Amino acid sequence: MEDAVKDVLKQYAVRAEKERALLETPGSGVKVDDLLLWVGPDSGALLNTLAKGARATHILELGTSYGYSTIWLAEAAKATGGKVTTCELAKAKQDYARESLSAAGLLEQVELVTGDALEIIPTLRGEIDFVLVDLWKNLYVPCLELFLPKLKPGAVIVADNMLRPKEARADALAYRRAIRAKPGISSVLLPVGSGLEVSRLAGPHDAEL
Repeated sequence: MEDAVKDVLKQYAVRAEKERALLETPGSGVKVDDLLLWVGPDSGALLNTLAKGARATHILELGTSYGYSTIWLAEAAKATGGKVTTCELAKAKQDYARESLSAAGLLEQVELVTGDALEIIPTLRGEIDFVLVDLWKNLYVPCLELFLPKLKPGAVIVADNMLRPKEARADALAYRRAIRAKPGISSVLLPVGSGLEVSRLAGPHDAEL
């Protein structure tokens, strides 16, 4: 990993620590939606490893937020010769992500799309071989139904926040049940970060295993 990428990830870590302190300060008035709400370094590193291992060239991220996980995915895309398409409703958050990607030298690997994921997914062209689902939790299942027909055989899907926060558990459970019910999908819940459901669509060589 290049030094520029490491430096940007460190800047995110500093911000996350400052915001954690704010959350623990009574009367700080901080709005949760304004916070980084990152996947954290452990989940970020795992996403990077999975995308590289899958040799993913068409990566879809649902929920850019401030771009922390986008950095990890873009670094993987640079290694595989691929591209990340990342969707986010809030333009201000994507502007922040764009600046961070530029500082990391990864902007060329990313297409930032501002808008509703439910409207964007049907417009995507080409087969998708890696997906990160990390937006509003009640949208996980509707998004799954839209991107599933676009997946390349062997595609990997990762969904965040499967264990935390507590208030999202009902939606998280609905997603896990939905994706595990799909034909040809194998899936496992990993206690990494806030909980990751890692799933894979059967590939062309699975019959040989």
